[in-house]
Amino acid sequence: MTFRNDFLWGGATAANQMEGAWNVDGKGPSVPDMCTNGSLNSPKRLTAFIEEGTLYPSHEAIDFYHRYEGDIALMAEMGFKCFRMSIAWTRIYPTGMETEPNEAGLAFYDKVFDCLKAYGIEPLVTISHYEMPFALVEKYNGWEGREVIGLFERYCHTIFERYKDKVRYWLTFNEINSGTMPMGSVMNTGTVKGCSGSVFTLPDDPRARFQALHHMLVASARVVRYAHEHYPAFKVGCMTLMATTYPLTPDPDDMLKAQQAMNISNYYTTDVQVRGAYPYFAGRYLREQGIEIRTEEGDEADLRAGTVDFISFSYYMSVCVTSAENENRIGGNLLGGVANPYLKASDWGWQIDPKGLRWTLNELYGRYGIPLMVVENGLGARDVLEEDGSVHDSYRIDYLRQHIREMREAVEDGVDLMGYTPWGCIDLVSASTGEMAKRYGMIYVEKYDDGTGSLARRRKDSFFWYKKVIASNGEDLD
Repeated sequence: MTFRNDFLWGGATAANQMEGAWNVDGKGPSVPDMCTNGSLNSPKRLTAFIEEGTLYPSHEAIDFYHRYEGDIALMAEMGFKCFRMSIAWTRIYPTGMETEPNEAGLAFYDKVFDCLKAYGIEPLVTISHYEMPFALVEKYNGWEGREVIGLFERYCHTIFERYKDKVRYWLTFNEINSGTMPMGSVMNTGTVKGCSGSVFTLPDDPRARFQALHHMLVASARVVRYAHEHYPAFKVGCMTLMATTYPLTPDPDDMLKAQQAMNISNYYTTDVQVRGAYPYFAGRYLREQGIEIRTEEGDEADLRAGTVDFISFSYYMSVCVTSAENENRIGGNLLGGVANPYLKASDWGWQIDPKGLRWTLNELYGRYGIPLMVVENGLGARDVLEEDGSVHDSYRIDYLRQHIREMREAVEDGVDLMGYTPWGCIDLVSASTGEMAKRYGMIYVEKYDDGTGSLARRRKDSFFWYKKVIASNGEDLD
């Protein structure tokens, strides 16, 4: 077996990390627009207002807003079948609370979708990718306010009707399960009203965060059901951050800790979105954390009726956990845990585990039995732009090659895999650190962490390699 003939090869991006034009044509501020730049050793900050003289990377990003035609042409040159992008909620409803949409924002995405269609590239659209309207944080503490469900529904109804003939594949929320983690309060749930400071040390209220997550799950289900009822050609998926977790040792306590981590970090939300109900283990976990979720009549019915058509997920790393107290080992990865002694790591400390992707694909398909799509995967690295404009990123090619090989093994195992859109096919602002130095793309963008740069685009060696991979439908990986 090999990749299916209609396999969706492409790349993935997010509006707040690439579009720029943060206050152009009526766009309102989102949470990322209130985040400063940062680095591996100096976390980005969330500010309650725009500080004069401070760099906010999303404000210009890589200026896709004014350069989308050239960027899409480069993607077409690589042979993309699919482009994962997001719509900025605040381009359509600047505060999230308007009763009428912003026509200029709608028109921008019309142009993007028309350009993609001209090149035969299928858009895969994330409706909400880590960019809640900041006005909703200030008024409702983000998704903690149940009122936001209806506002999100209005937004979705608007874009579904507007783009019903241009977009078939939709994802409701990016990495919705990050709401089970403290970092999700900024990135996802928006439960940071009145907060400012380092995004990784802001006060976190798990009760507010899990309440917000419940509202997001209800909103997602309502939107999926609405799409199925009104636009039967649509395929709507969920998107989860796969924090694949191993026990550090075969100690039964480590085994249990790894299982519990997988349950809460990965399956808590995916079970709801695929199976239509909270999983069996949710009750005990919430009780032990002192969390009581407020529900309303109809929520359970909504969750049952709004299950997704496919599962998409990000996969960058795996994580090890141990139950040993005072474990004196080097920490591993963005998501915590301890380092796996069998794996190498990127410059940012993310451990590289291609075989873990095969394990993950089998785990998800065995649990849920619906089609899967890998919509984020890639290597953040420090690229060097040579004098002749070339970028020799053999390390990125090697990373992608190994992961594609393991995807192919999973397909041979019998997994129904729809497509692959590696993250940051073009260099963009890092969501975790707010920097440009952590580059993922196959297209180099001359933009730097001090805000300077010509924004010129350059093809990296990985550009030409990935073009060959797509042309051979994943057979030629040399």
